[in-house]
Amino acid sequence: MVEGNSLPRIGDTAPDFQAVTTQSGEFHFSEWQGQSWVVLFSHPADFTPVCATELMELARQHETFKARGVKLIGISVDSIHSHLAWLQNMKEKMGVAIPYPMIADMDMKVSQLYGMIHPGASTTATVRAVFVIDPKRTVRALIYYPMNAGRNVDEIIRLVTALQTADKHACATPVNWREGEKVVVPPPKTVADVEERLSHQDREIKDFYLSLKDLPG
Repeated sequence: MVEGNSLPRIGDTAPDFQAVTTQSGEFHFSEWQGQSWVVLFSHPADFTPVCATELMELARQHETFKARGVKLIGISVDSIHSHLAWLQNMKEKMGVAIPYPMIADMDMKVSQLYGMIHPGASTTATVRAVFVIDPKRTVRALIYYPMNAGRNVDEIIRLVTALQTADKHACATPVNWREGEKVVVPPPKTVADVEERLSHQDREIKDFYLSLKDLPG
């Protein structure tokens, strides 16, 4: 479990919280999550150029995440009024409607809870953090970016897909893995496992410790 304002780690239970969002007013995170996967992401400030490109790309990919049972939710330390004005601006000026909620965290309670405030970067703005949280509210992955480098949304989708695939098929995914490619078979634990593994003709066997296989279609 997470204590104080320490950074949640992989395997920790994602901290629960109450806040105000652009879509539901008062909001209870665990109730909103339900049985879904969640990608929780922070941005430094409203009405900033890099952040705008990120939010709009996440909006464009919203249906891709939804098809994977993933809910998106953003957060920064701006006010709810600033959020609403920015969302309206992107809709009017860029033609992109933001379909997911944005948390207004002016008192920085949620940002501190998730370790999103890095004093070396800024004491008053959130860095670009991404948390992938599974339906059991376990933190499965986290990625941090500096304020001056935008995120790769395709990589976030790839990461979520890899985690879901590993859970479903009890496997791992190799470097640069994409959906539909071979996965890594778990390593052997006994001599018998080694012999059994080497006998498979339907696998790409590099050595006893590295074996790849196709998943069922």
